[in-house]
Amino acid sequence: MSESTAPPKTVLLRRGEVHSPADPFATAMVVERGQVAWVGSEGAADAFADGVDEIVDLDGALVTPAFTDAHVHTTATGLALTGLDLSAAPSLEAALALVRDFAAARPGDRVLLGHGWDAARWPGGRPPTRVELDEATGGRPLYLSRIDVHSAVVTTALLDLTPGLGTVDGPLTADAHHAVRATALAAITPAQRTDAQRAALARAASLGIGTVHECGGPDISSEDDFTGLLRLAGEEAGPRVVGYWAEPAEKGIVKARVLGAVGAAGDLFVDGALGSHTACLHQPYSDAGHTGTSYLDAAAVATHVTACTEAGLQAGFHAIGDAAVTTVVEGVRAAADKLGLARIRAARHRVEHAEMLTPETIAAFAELGLTASVQPAFDALWGGEDGMYAQRLGADRARTLNPFAALLRAGVPLAFGSDSPVTPLDPWGTVRAAAFHHTPEHRVSVRAAFTAHTRGGWRAVGRDDAGVLVPGAPADYAVWRTDELVVQAPDDRVARWSTDPRSGTPGLPDLTPGRDLPVCLRTVVGGRTVFVRPGE
Repeated sequence: MSESTAPPKTVLLRRGEVHSPADPFATAMVVERGQVAWVGSEGAADAFADGVDEIVDLDGALVTPAFTDAHVHTTATGLALTGLDLSAAPSLEAALALVRDFAAARPGDRVLLGHGWDAARWPGGRPPTRVELDEATGGRPLYLSRIDVHSAVVTTALLDLTPGLGTVDGPLTADAHHAVRATALAAITPAQRTDAQRAALARAASLGIGTVHECGGPDISSEDDFTGLLRLAGEEAGPRVVGYWAEPAEKGIVKARVLGAVGAAGDLFVDGALGSHTACLHQPYSDAGHTGTSYLDAAAVATHVTACTEAGLQAGFHAIGDAAVTTVVEGVRAAADKLGLARIRAARHRVEHAEMLTPETIAAFAELGLTASVQPAFDALWGGEDGMYAQRLGADRARTLNPFAALLRAGVPLAFGSDSPVTPLDPWGTVRAAAFHHTPEHRVSVRAAFTAHTRGGWRAVGRDDAGVLVPGAPADYAVWRTDELVVQAPDDRVARWSTDPRSGTPGLPDLTPGRDLPVCLRTVVGGRTVFVRPGE
C-alpha cells in the first residue's frame, strides 16, 4: 500500500495557535479520516489524547488551512526550478552570460530551455537578438520565454526545427510563439517532464500549498503533460492537482472530460499579456502604436460559455486588457440571455488575471457570478510609478490595475494564485502583495487576502466546505513558525472593531513589508503529511 493510499492517521495537534472561525482562540485540533474532527482549547484536548495515533506538540506554532494556488503551470514551474532561470538577471549582458554557462553545462540536452527574462527591467530595455543567442549557445536550439510567458526569443537552430516559420528576428508572439514552444517542449523526455512536475509539487508542498489549479491546454503544454501530471498527483503524496483544459466549445468539453479536467477553462486566451504588448486594450499602448492582440470575440465567448453551462462544466478565460475583459463580459452576458442568469451564476465560470477592470466590468462580474482568479504578485513586480505597467500604459491607467478592494466590495469571489512560473510560488508573499498593493485604494486586509488564497481557491472549483479549519472540512493544513499574530487592516478606513482582539477575529502573521514571512514546518493534505521541514 503506497503512502498516498494508506489510511490517514488520527492526529491530535496541541499547544499552538489554530486559525479557525469555529474557535478564534483555539490551540488544538483533531484530524480523523482525512477530515478536521474537532477544534478547541488546550484544556479540552486532554480528552482526545488516548484515542489518537499521533500527538503533535506544536510548541506555539500556527496552524492554518493549506493554501490553494489557483493558477499554476506545473511542468513549466518545475523546468524553471531545474533549468535556466533569468528572472534575476540585472542586464542583457548578465542574461547572455547565464545562457552561455547553461549551454556549456548541459551538452546532452536536445533543446535548451530557459525562462524569466524581462527586458523592461534592463538598462537599454532590449531583449537578446537571435544572433547573440546563436553565439551564446554555439548554434544549439534554445527557447527562452519572457517572464509573462506570452513571448519568447529563440535561436536559429530552434526556428529550423519549427515548420513554417522561416527566419524571424525579435521576440515571437501569438501563433509563432505557440509553434516554437511546442517544438521546444516536444524535445523534453517523459522522464524530464515527470522530474519537473515532481520538483514543482515538492516546492509547493514546502510552502504550505495543499492544492494547485493546473491551467493546461494545447497552446500551453500537451495532453500527455496534463494527464501525466494528474496521474502523478494521484499516485504520490503531495498537493492536490485540479486540472483545467483550455480548448473552446464542444471540442474543449470533450477534451476536458477525456483528460480528467474539471472545466474547459484556465488559459483559454482572449488576449495576451501587457509585458509582451499582446494584452488587448481599448486605447493604444503608451509605448506602442497599437492596442494588442485579440484571440476570441464576444460571440466565441458566448458559444463556449453556453456549451459549458449546458454540459455542467466550468468555462473560463484568460483576459488581461480592458478590451479583452469587456469581450468576456459581453459574451457571458449573451450566454445568460440565452440560458438564464441563474444557470450562468450557478456554474461559477472563471476569468484568469482580469487586470484591467472598470466599475462597469466589476459590476458585471458580480452580476454574472464570475470568479476573478487573480495574481497579486503581478502588482508587486510590475506596479508602481516606475514599473512595467506605467511604461506600457502610462501612470494614470497603470494605477487602475488589479483593483482587489473594489472587486471585494462588489461581491466578486476572488481566488489568488501565482501564474507560476510567471511569478514564483509564494503564498504569504501573495497575501502581502494584496494587502500592500502599490495603489492604496486597491489594498485589502490580510484576512481577506488570506481567505482568497485558501477558501477562495476551493470556492473557485465549486467547494464551499473546504479551505477552512472547521469540523467536517478536508484536513488540508500547514504548520508555521511565525512571530506574534495580529489582525491587520490595510489602513484606517477599515472598521476599528475588526482589529480589536476582543472581536474574536483569529489573528494572522504580521506581513508588514520588511518583516520575515512565516516558515512552513509541515504541510498536510487530506490528513496525510506531504512535507516536513528538515530538522523539525
